[in-house]
Amino acid sequence: MAKYDLAIIGSGPGGYVAAIRAGAWGLKTVCIEKDPFLGGTCLHVGCIPTKVLLHHADLYEDFKRASEFGFEVKDVKVNWPAMIARKTKIVNKHAKGIEFLFKKNKVEWVQGWGRIVGPGRVSVENGGKKTEIEATNIMLATGSGARSLPGVEIDNQVIMDNRGMLDMPAIPKSLVIVGAGAVGVEFASIYKTFGAEVTILEMLPRLVPLEDEEISAELGKAFRKKGIRFELEAAVQSVKKDANGASVTFKDKSGASQTVSAEKVLIAVGRRPITENTGIEKTKAKVERGFVHTTAFMETAEPHLYAIGDIVAGLPQLAHAASMEGIIAVGRMAGKSMQPFDRNRCPNCTFCEPQIGSVGLTEKQARDAGHKVKTGKFPFVGNSKSSILGHHEGFIKVVSDEKYNEVLGVHSIGSLSTEIIAEATTALQLEGTIDDMMAMIHAHPTVWEAMGDAFNSVMGLTINA
Repeated sequence: MAKYDLAIIGSGPGGYVAAIRAGAWGLKTVCIEKDPFLGGTCLHVGCIPTKVLLHHADLYEDFKRASEFGFEVKDVKVNWPAMIARKTKIVNKHAKGIEFLFKKNKVEWVQGWGRIVGPGRVSVENGGKKTEIEATNIMLATGSGARSLPGVEIDNQVIMDNRGMLDMPAIPKSLVIVGAGAVGVEFASIYKTFGAEVTILEMLPRLVPLEDEEISAELGKAFRKKGIRFELEAAVQSVKKDANGASVTFKDKSGASQTVSAEKVLIAVGRRPITENTGIEKTKAKVERGFVHTTAFMETAEPHLYAIGDIVAGLPQLAHAASMEGIIAVGRMAGKSMQPFDRNRCPNCTFCEPQIGSVGLTEKQARDAGHKVKTGKFPFVGNSKSSILGHHEGFIKVVSDEKYNEVLGVHSIGSLSTEIIAEATTALQLEGTIDDMMAMIHAHPTVWEAMGDAFNSVMGLTINA
């Protein structure tokens, strides 16, 4: 029986980051992964391949506007198989990169299904063979899978999840997307750009319902302009395959029944935690609807058992959240001084067109929490670099506490929003005030400097709008 300081079950962005940090801090570490490659959902069928296709879609949009930039481009054709091949090449490169980093940090990895079989003991099954690993600490980083609707079977031929959408042999002529969260709106952007007729059905009253209400409204305007149809407060009743693809029947906000047909249907209604058959049910850890309850340092109620990532109750199902949770947990077991995980300082990034980046409280959340709220807003149309790039739609909105001038949240939709949200995240991490951010010098001309105008706008002192 091999003995380790730490055994990690799962090699996604939570597990592999935790393993590398553990190795760097001198912990003898093994990572157990059910697939024959490292990286998990994010790298292979989630964040990375989706963003490759979104970048391709952005390039295609620029090609179609070439004359605006002084280029004469004719007969631009979409080579879908080549795009899929590039996506796969990038994924494979980074999977190999994780293997290299494991070797560099003396992290071992074992393929197989990991299951807790007792305190400090993990059984690994692969191809009918079982081995047992002993570790002082165990970390569950098993991630999540796509949810479906009751009675709807995902076959990834007609009724798709995120995995199926990334490996389609051709661009569908029409697509219905059930769910308007990050996954739904990102795939809507990709496939509408490449010519599909796209309809989104969302049961809640707005697109990207976790974002600030003004961000949702702005995305709605952009999607209408692009010709993406969306139905809000739409309750899906059935999804049925037919000779031409599938038909989705739903009740609209008036209560009337409607049916929309498409070649493909994407079910994007959230993610379910993968904790079944992991042995956690035999521990003292509290598990509710598949989600594991932890402290802010990722400790479960079972001594020396940690949980991170998409399986943790109450925390965002985001790759970068999982990575930080893994680092915090490893620091805890290594005796380091660590800050607890704070979800209000964890940024959200949605890579649809236009992009969305946000961190902290929305205006409604801030008011509900009892803050006396003061907001400011700056439109990208007033930013010179956005005009140079030819993408000047959207705005940045700052939510602050009027009494203490503290930055409570920042919400951006538009050009490079997923990049420039980094400044706002730093402001919240360091408990910055509006005065602090107004004193910050922003380079010109950059899209980033729009952040400076946004913070100034809270005090009514915007320069460029």
